[in-house]
Amino acid sequence: MITPKNKDYAATQNACNLCTPLGAALAFKGVEGAIPLLHGSQGCSTYIRRYLISHFKEPIDIACSNFAEETAVFGGGANLKTALENIRHQYAPRLIGVATTCLSETIGDDVPMFIKQYREMNMTSALPHLVHVSTPSYQGTHMEGFHAAILSMVETMASGEAVAGGHVNLFPGMLSPADLRYLKEIFTDFELPFMMLPDYSKTLDGALWTEYERIPKGGTPIEAIEKANNARASFEFGATLAKAKASAAQWLTERFDIPAFRMGLPMGVHQTDRFFKMLEKISGRPTPEKYLEERGRLIDCYADSHKHVMAAKAVVYGEEDLVLGMATFLDEIGVTLILCASGGRSGHLGACLSEIIAEDKRGAIQVMDNADYVDIESAARQLEPDIFIGSSKGYAMARRMGRSIVRAGFPIHDRIDGARMLHIGYRGAQQLFDRIANTLIADRQADSTVGYAYM
Repeated sequence: MITPKNKDYAATQNACNLCTPLGAALAFKGVEGAIPLLHGSQGCSTYIRRYLISHFKEPIDIACSNFAEETAVFGGGANLKTALENIRHQYAPRLIGVATTCLSETIGDDVPMFIKQYREMNMTSALPHLVHVSTPSYQGTHMEGFHAAILSMVETMASGEAVAGGHVNLFPGMLSPADLRYLKEIFTDFELPFMMLPDYSKTLDGALWTEYERIPKGGTPIEAIEKANNARASFEFGATLAKAKASAAQWLTERFDIPAFRMGLPMGVHQTDRFFKMLEKISGRPTPEKYLEERGRLIDCYADSHKHVMAAKAVVYGEEDLVLGMATFLDEIGVTLILCASGGRSGHLGACLSEIIAEDKRGAIQVMDNADYVDIESAARQLEPDIFIGSSKGYAMARRMGRSIVRAGFPIHDRIDGARMLHIGYRGAQQLFDRIANTLIADRQADSTVGYAYM
């Protein structure tokens, strides 16, 4: 497996990741009655709101403590307390998720102390849950902010005395609303009670409103999060997350001895098989027939259409765990991986890839973590891929190289189906296979001198 040489410069021109508080804000949006609050300048919340709205095509409110020059010098404690007060009266939220920005972290604001002081000022009032997460972008990515917010919510809200319960916790990671709905369908069909955190399947992909809703309906119920420490087990997706020092499932194991089933994203047949075997074990039930039929149709499609994808060379980029899930899927359908790139900084991308790709194939794959799109494009030009697979942020480099892109993950800004895109399970693998195969077929048609219309 090839790894890139150390850069001889420090500047990042176009990072293959997004800012840390964006991930935290997305996680908070998956909780019932929650409002994200960014402790920093208005520009941070405006940028993140615009970025999320462009992907999900939904109105998204994100508050901020509105830093200015004076705040940057004297601290943002007063601003934060004012912001909390305004949010309480305007939104009546059940949870306020306070994520810090680079500026508040740089000046050293003691946010936990500010929140403690605010609670003491309002001891006679019923306050919403106040959850703080440290998210400076200069030492993290949007995925780290996302997982840190999940951990902070569980630590803050599920730290009481544990009582044995019958449900399981599900920490799915940063998937699409369609993926989250599919997971809920699967757990329901297994008759397995669950708490999924976060759940923005409605809050960020809901039906048309007749009147504006300041806090959209849906999200993980507060009471369910409070009982996370009563679960009989936790499921947590993310191959690199499983190697991390801290995560929600790991904390619940260490604190309450709750068993954790930690695995990569269930993408493709092999990883989905593994996921369903875990569900069978914890539920004591066989896999429902409809999923066996989905699996059968998928394998039949592999057999019928593998000739269209076999040996096509692919560059995959995006969040580390999505790249790993996609790599597993692409390997099983016969696509040749030539470059796996991520802006993630866990340091586990290459090792995790080695665990899922056969040894005789690893040498052909170049791995780039903490990647910049400029570096990805430079490497791709030497490797000459047939196709790019990743977010719409890679569109410009694919266009410059005259190659097609199959969009997956986050963000999808130049198409309308980002929230409805399915990645996981047999159903997600079927949709991904069809999109990849059809893209390759379309490219060959376009390159053909006769433009064939029958295969």
